[in-house]
Amino acid sequence: MRIIITDSYEKMGLEAANIVAGQVYLKPDSVLGLATGSTPVSMYQRLAAVHKTVGLDFSEVTTFNLDEYIGMSPDNPQSYHYFMQENFFKHINIRPENVYLPNGMAEDMIAEGERYEKLIAAKGGIDLQVLGIGQNAHIGFNEPDVKFAATTHKVELDEETIQANSRFFASASEVPRYAISMGIKTIMMAEHVILLANGKNKAKAVYKAVCGDVTPEAPASILQLHRDVAVIVDEAAASLLPASIRGVSVTRK
Repeated sequence: MRIIITDSYEKMGLEAANIVAGQVYLKPDSVLGLATGSTPVSMYQRLAAVHKTVGLDFSEVTTFNLDEYIGMSPDNPQSYHYFMQENFFKHINIRPENVYLPNGMAEDMIAEGERYEKLIAAKGGIDLQVLGIGQNAHIGFNEPDVKFAATTHKVELDEETIQANSRFFASASEVPRYAISMGIKTIMMAEHVILLANGKNKAKAVYKAVCGDVTPEAPASILQLHRDVAVIVDEAAASLLPASIRGVSVTRK
Protein backbone atom coordinates (compact mmCIF):
# COMPACT_ATOMS: atom_id res chain seq x y z
CA MET A 1 0.00 0.00 0.00
CA ARG A 2 1.44 3.31 -1.12
CA ILE A 3 0.32 6.53 0.57
CA ILE A 4 0.40 9.67 -1.57
CA ILE A 5 -0.51 12.90 0.22
CA THR A 6 -1.17 16.03 -1.80
CA ASP A 7 -1.71 19.62 -0.72
CA SER A 8 -4.97 20.10 -2.63
CA TYR A 9 -7.96 18.34 -4.13
CA GLU A 10 -6.80 19.28 -7.61
CA LYS A 11 -3.39 17.70 -7.09
CA MET A 12 -5.06 14.57 -5.74
CA GLY A 13 -6.94 14.33 -9.03
CA LEU A 14 -3.74 14.96 -10.98
CA GLU A 15 -1.89 12.14 -9.21
CA ALA A 16 -4.76 9.75 -9.84
CA ALA A 17 -5.10 10.80 -13.47
CA ASN A 18 -1.39 10.20 -14.04
CA ILE A 19 -1.75 6.61 -12.83
CA VAL A 20 -4.83 5.97 -14.97
CA ALA A 21 -3.24 7.59 -18.01
CA GLY A 22 -0.11 5.48 -17.54
CA GLN A 23 -2.25 2.35 -17.41
CA VAL A 24 -3.98 3.29 -20.68
CA TYR A 25 -0.73 4.21 -22.42
CA LEU A 26 0.89 0.91 -21.45
CA LYS A 27 -2.21 -1.19 -22.19
CA PRO A 28 -4.53 0.57 -24.66
CA ASP A 29 -7.25 -2.06 -24.20
CA SER A 30 -7.27 -1.72 -20.41
CA VAL A 31 -10.35 -2.57 -18.37
CA LEU A 32 -10.96 0.25 -15.89
CA GLY A 33 -13.20 0.12 -12.84
CA LEU A 34 -14.64 3.57 -12.21
CA ALA A 35 -16.28 5.43 -9.35
CA THR A 36 -18.79 8.27 -9.09
CA GLY A 37 -19.31 11.06 -6.59
CA SER A 38 -17.51 14.35 -6.16
CA THR A 39 -14.14 12.83 -5.21
CA PRO A 40 -13.02 11.54 -8.65
CA VAL A 41 -14.33 14.52 -10.65
CA SER A 42 -10.95 16.30 -10.74
CA MET A 43 -9.35 13.06 -11.97
CA TYR A 44 -11.90 12.80 -14.78
CA GLN A 45 -11.35 16.44 -15.72
CA ARG A 46 -7.61 15.92 -15.92
CA LEU A 47 -7.96 12.74 -18.01
CA ALA A 48 -10.29 14.54 -20.41
CA ALA A 49 -7.75 17.36 -20.72
CA VAL A 50 -4.94 14.90 -21.47
CA HIS A 51 -7.14 13.28 -24.11
CA LYS A 52 -7.77 16.64 -25.79
CA THR A 53 -4.24 18.03 -25.56
CA VAL A 54 -1.98 15.03 -26.20
CA GLY A 55 -4.38 12.47 -27.58
CA LEU A 56 -4.74 9.96 -24.74
CA ASP A 57 -6.73 7.30 -26.58
CA PHE A 58 -9.70 5.60 -24.89
CA SER A 59 -11.06 3.94 -28.04
CA GLU A 60 -9.99 0.46 -26.94
CA VAL A 61 -10.66 0.95 -23.21
CA THR A 62 -13.52 -0.86 -21.44
CA THR A 63 -15.04 0.53 -18.24
CA PHE A 64 -17.12 -0.97 -15.46
CA ASN A 65 -18.66 1.31 -12.88
CA LEU A 66 -18.93 0.30 -9.27
CA ASP A 67 -22.60 0.88 -8.65
CA GLU A 68 -25.98 2.39 -9.46
CA TYR A 69 -29.08 3.32 -7.51
CA ILE A 70 -31.91 0.82 -7.73
CA GLY A 71 -35.04 2.15 -9.42
CA MET A 72 -33.26 5.02 -11.15
CA SER A 73 -33.31 5.13 -14.95
CA PRO A 74 -30.09 5.91 -16.85
CA ASP A 75 -31.46 9.24 -18.12
CA ASN A 76 -32.24 10.51 -14.62
CA PRO A 77 -29.81 13.35 -13.80
CA GLN A 78 -29.18 11.74 -10.40
CA SER A 79 -28.23 8.38 -11.88
CA TYR A 80 -24.64 7.26 -12.10
CA HIS A 81 -25.12 6.53 -15.79
CA TYR A 82 -25.88 10.24 -16.27
CA PHE A 83 -23.04 11.31 -13.97
CA MET A 84 -20.45 9.34 -15.91
CA GLN A 85 -21.69 10.60 -19.25
CA GLU A 86 -21.64 14.24 -18.18
CA ASN A 87 -18.41 14.18 -16.18
CA PHE A 88 -16.26 11.90 -18.28
CA PHE A 89 -17.50 9.82 -21.19
CA LYS A 90 -18.74 12.62 -23.42
CA HIS A 91 -15.36 14.34 -23.12
CA ILE A 92 -13.26 11.41 -24.39
CA ASN A 93 -13.33 9.03 -27.34
CA ILE A 94 -14.53 5.93 -25.51
CA ARG A 95 -16.92 3.70 -27.46
CA PRO A 96 -20.42 3.52 -25.94
CA GLU A 97 -20.46 -0.27 -26.39
CA ASN A 98 -17.39 -0.50 -24.12
CA VAL A 99 -19.10 1.27 -21.20
CA TYR A 100 -20.81 -0.84 -18.54
CA LEU A 101 -22.75 0.07 -15.40
CA PRO A 102 -25.07 -2.08 -13.29
CA ASN A 103 -28.71 -1.85 -14.36
CA GLY A 104 -30.64 -0.25 -11.51
CA MET A 105 -33.90 -0.90 -13.34
CA ALA A 106 -33.46 -4.69 -13.57
CA GLU A 107 -36.38 -6.70 -12.22
CA ASP A 108 -34.15 -9.38 -10.71
CA MET A 109 -31.13 -7.93 -8.89
CA ILE A 110 -29.61 -11.34 -8.20
CA ALA A 111 -29.65 -12.10 -11.91
CA GLU A 112 -28.32 -8.62 -12.70
CA GLY A 113 -25.42 -9.13 -10.30
CA GLU A 114 -24.59 -12.44 -11.96
CA ARG A 115 -24.81 -10.83 -15.40
CA TYR A 116 -22.43 -8.05 -14.40
CA GLU A 117 -19.91 -10.49 -12.96
CA LYS A 118 -19.97 -12.53 -16.17
CA LEU A 119 -19.37 -9.39 -18.22
CA ILE A 120 -16.34 -8.46 -16.12
CA ALA A 121 -14.95 -11.99 -16.43
CA ALA A 122 -15.57 -12.03 -20.18
CA LYS A 123 -13.45 -8.89 -20.53
CA GLY A 124 -10.58 -10.51 -18.63
CA GLY A 125 -11.14 -8.82 -15.26
CA ILE A 126 -10.40 -5.29 -14.11
CA ASP A 127 -6.89 -3.98 -14.64
CA LEU A 128 -7.23 -0.82 -12.55
CA GLN A 129 -10.02 -0.04 -10.10
CA VAL A 130 -10.66 3.53 -8.91
CA LEU A 131 -12.40 3.86 -5.54
CA GLY A 132 -13.71 6.62 -3.35
CA ILE A 133 -14.46 6.02 0.32
CA GLY A 134 -17.52 6.82 2.40
CA GLN A 135 -17.41 8.43 5.82
CA ASN A 136 -18.20 4.99 7.28
CA ALA A 137 -15.32 3.49 5.24
CA HIS A 138 -17.53 1.90 2.60
CA ILE A 139 -16.15 1.29 -0.90
CA GLY A 140 -18.54 1.05 -3.80
CA PHE A 141 -21.82 0.81 -1.90
CA ASN A 142 -20.49 -1.97 0.31
CA GLU A 143 -21.65 -0.74 3.68
CA PRO A 144 -20.18 -1.89 7.03
CA ASP A 145 -20.74 -5.59 7.77
CA VAL A 146 -21.14 -6.56 4.09
CA LYS A 147 -19.34 -9.88 3.66
CA PHE A 148 -15.91 -9.65 2.06
CA ALA A 149 -16.84 -12.57 -0.20
CA ALA A 150 -19.70 -10.65 -1.82
CA THR A 151 -19.75 -10.13 -5.58
CA THR A 152 -22.08 -7.68 -7.38
CA HIS A 153 -25.22 -7.50 -5.24
CA LYS A 154 -28.14 -5.45 -3.95
CA VAL A 155 -27.36 -3.35 -0.88
CA GLU A 156 -29.42 -1.32 1.55
CA LEU A 157 -27.78 2.05 2.13
CA ASP A 158 -26.89 3.10 5.65
CA GLU A 159 -28.48 6.26 7.00
CA GLU A 160 -25.04 7.88 7.16
CA THR A 161 -24.56 7.24 3.43
CA ILE A 162 -28.04 8.55 2.65
CA GLN A 163 -27.35 11.75 4.56
CA ALA A 164 -23.96 12.19 2.87
CA ASN A 165 -25.47 11.70 -0.59
CA SER A 166 -28.42 13.99 0.11
CA ARG A 167 -26.28 16.95 -0.96
CA PHE A 168 -26.87 15.82 -4.54
CA PHE A 169 -30.67 15.75 -4.09
CA ALA A 170 -33.32 18.27 -3.07
CA SER A 171 -33.69 16.45 0.26
CA ALA A 172 -32.58 13.27 2.02
CA SER A 173 -36.03 11.78 1.41
CA GLU A 174 -35.29 11.69 -2.33
CA VAL A 175 -32.11 9.60 -1.96
CA PRO A 176 -32.76 5.99 -3.01
CA ARG A 177 -32.55 3.50 -0.16
CA TYR A 178 -31.10 0.67 -2.24
CA ALA A 179 -28.34 0.28 -4.80
CA ILE A 180 -26.61 -2.45 -6.77
CA SER A 181 -22.87 -2.54 -6.18
CA MET A 182 -19.78 -4.39 -7.21
CA GLY A 183 -18.85 -6.52 -4.22
CA ILE A 184 -15.69 -6.55 -2.11
CA LYS A 185 -14.50 -9.77 -3.75
CA THR A 186 -14.89 -8.25 -7.21
CA ILE A 187 -12.96 -5.14 -6.18
CA MET A 188 -10.17 -7.19 -4.63
CA MET A 189 -9.71 -9.18 -7.84
CA ALA A 190 -8.60 -6.04 -9.73
CA GLU A 191 -4.91 -6.01 -10.64
CA HIS A 192 -4.35 -2.49 -9.31
CA VAL A 193 -6.43 -0.22 -7.06
CA ILE A 194 -6.46 3.52 -6.44
CA LEU A 195 -8.31 4.81 -3.36
CA LEU A 196 -9.10 8.54 -3.39
CA ALA A 197 -10.21 10.73 -0.50
CA ASN A 198 -10.30 14.42 0.26
CA GLY A 199 -11.58 16.54 3.11
CA LYS A 200 -11.50 16.38 6.89
CA ASN A 201 -14.76 14.41 6.96
CA LYS A 202 -12.94 11.45 5.36
CA ALA A 203 -10.00 11.40 7.79
CA LYS A 204 -11.44 8.72 10.12
CA ALA A 205 -12.37 6.50 7.20
CA VAL A 206 -8.88 6.84 5.69
CA TYR A 207 -7.32 5.95 9.02
CA LYS A 208 -9.49 2.83 9.28
CA ALA A 209 -8.62 1.85 5.71
CA VAL A 210 -4.88 2.24 6.18
CA CYS A 211 -4.20 1.60 9.86
CA GLY A 212 -7.26 -0.11 11.34
CA ASP A 213 -8.07 -3.75 11.83
CA VAL A 214 -9.17 -5.63 8.73
CA THR A 215 -12.87 -6.06 9.45
CA PRO A 216 -16.18 -5.92 7.56
CA GLU A 217 -17.13 -3.09 9.92
CA ALA A 218 -14.68 -0.95 7.91
CA PRO A 219 -15.00 -2.34 4.36
CA ALA A 220 -12.05 -0.37 2.96
CA SER A 221 -9.71 -2.03 5.47
CA ILE A 222 -9.63 -5.13 3.25
CA LEU A 223 -7.46 -3.14 0.84
CA GLN A 224 -4.57 -3.64 3.26
CA LEU A 225 -4.46 -7.19 1.93
CA HIS A 226 -4.43 -6.24 -1.76
CA ARG A 227 -1.16 -6.63 -3.66
CA ASP A 228 -1.12 -3.17 -5.26
CA VAL A 229 -3.01 -0.21 -3.79
CA ALA A 230 -2.24 3.48 -4.04
CA VAL A 231 -4.04 5.65 -1.46
CA ILE A 232 -4.14 9.22 -2.78
CA VAL A 233 -5.43 11.79 -0.29
CA ASP A 234 -5.21 15.48 0.46
CA GLU A 235 -3.76 16.80 3.71
CA ALA A 236 -7.15 17.04 5.40
CA ALA A 237 -8.08 13.43 4.66
CA ALA A 238 -4.60 12.30 5.79
CA SER A 239 -4.69 14.30 9.00
CA LEU A 240 -5.13 11.28 11.30
CA LEU A 241 -2.47 9.12 9.67
CA PRO A 242 0.71 8.62 11.73
CA ALA A 243 3.67 10.69 10.58
CA SER A 244 5.69 7.48 10.30
CA ILE A 245 3.73 6.26 7.28
CA ARG A 246 3.23 9.50 5.39
CA GLY A 247 4.78 9.25 1.95
CA VAL A 248 6.01 5.68 2.38
CA SER A 249 4.77 2.27 1.36
CA VAL A 250 2.75 0.42 3.96
CA THR A 251 2.58 -3.36 3.94
CA ARG A 252 0.39 -5.21 6.43
CA LYS A 253 2.18 -8.21 7.90
